[in-house]
Amino acid sequence: MSCRVCFIRLALCCSSLAGCATYDQRLSEVRGTFYAGDVDHAAQAINKDLKHPKHDADVLKLERAIVDLSAGRPKEAEQSLREVRDRFDYLEHKSLGESALSMITDENRKSYAGEDYEKILIRSFLALSNLMSGGADAGAYSLQITDKQQQIINAGIDKEGHNPKLVYKQVALGPYIHGLIREQTHANYDDVARASAMVVSWQPDFVYGQQDLQRAQAGRHSAPGNGVLYVFTLVGRGPHKVETLEIPSTVALLIADRILSNNGTYSLPPTIAPIKVPKVAVPNNNVSHVRVNVDRRLVGSTATITDVGRMAVEQYEAIYPRVIATAVVRRIVKKGIIYGTKEVVGAKRNSFLNVALDVAGVAWEATEAADTRSWGLLPDKIQVLRIELPAGQHQISLAAAGTFGVGREDTQNVTIADGRNTYMLANFPDSQLVGKVLTSQP
Repeated sequence: MSCRVCFIRLALCCSSLAGCATYDQRLSEVRGTFYAGDVDHAAQAINKDLKHPKHDADVLKLERAIVDLSAGRPKEAEQSLREVRDRFDYLEHKSLGESALSMITDENRKSYAGEDYEKILIRSFLALSNLMSGGADAGAYSLQITDKQQQIINAGIDKEGHNPKLVYKQVALGPYIHGLIREQTHANYDDVARASAMVVSWQPDFVYGQQDLQRAQAGRHSAPGNGVLYVFTLVGRGPHKVETLEIPSTVALLIADRILSNNGTYSLPPTIAPIKVPKVAVPNNNVSHVRVNVDRRLVGSTATITDVGRMAVEQYEAIYPRVIATAVVRRIVKKGIIYGTKEVVGAKRNSFLNVALDVAGVAWEATEAADTRSWGLLPDKIQVLRIELPAGQHQISLAAAGTFGVGREDTQNVTIADGRNTYMLANFPDSQLVGKVLTSQP
């Protein structure tokens, strides 16, 4: 009898592990306040959630890094990014205990180890954050961008020799930052040319790629008495995960469990709850680039060096069959536990106990929630404009542009040093700047 009681309690306890609001839903307040320009309120909301994290402390730190960077706190952003980078590297070694628990609940019970595109973008934002606070480590971070992506691709092969990650496109931001740092030495132009060639190859639609390559081949940073300003912009609202229903897999399971129930000794709980899986979504954005004025004169617009939204969607689509397979296996495991419980307790068809276990099984499956944890405050695109200017102080004005026209200008004074680089960074998720315009100067 004790054995039967244990199995019944197991089934009922598992069914009581009800799902709660998804991460995407919980982040709605942060997104709303951040995109409205209230970076202080967004930071407070994130810090409040970090006091009681639901297996999402790491991804919340990523959100805070974007808020800190936009608020003019690049050192704090870099610290958060470093912590999560190291944590994700550690979590690449899977916990068997967490994996087993996720099979009887859902993926939200596991520590979030980050999507491949997020691991690359952590290193990208580490490089950008460091450029804004001295740049001592930006070169090392830029090399990590490329190295990490190659590690991810190499590790993507399965036991059958298939590797869905071979379709991943290399991220041009790494060699771009490496090249601009090396170019500032006024030497190492062969290295700069190699980096520029990578940018042209990996991001062929980057409109300034060819002229960067030609300048590197000519061995020229800037004319005597001039320096260079790099304007980096975060443009548009970027990718995040949303919960979707995988109808084909749900229908296949419905047919399978009816076949097994009709031919088996015991019935399976009917498949009523659909299989829920996360998908990467990118909002429609009405901002396409940022116009840059120097001393009240239009000098150009920023161009995309990394299409974050496209990268996230393409990389996630490559591994999506594995996501579905995991969800289907989880559903089969749950049905197997209920079936095993019926076998142990001898729950005959049409008996009260059989019906009760079916109800418990249906409820258990219905509690599943898709794991929508993801870096939700990413931009849609990372863009850049290189401007050679005479040494001295200049007034730089930035304005978002797109389907709405041109937004309000935000102005910052910068001092250009002879033969040196200066960096700016601004976040335009919509037509208006969020936070402040950062410069690499104190």
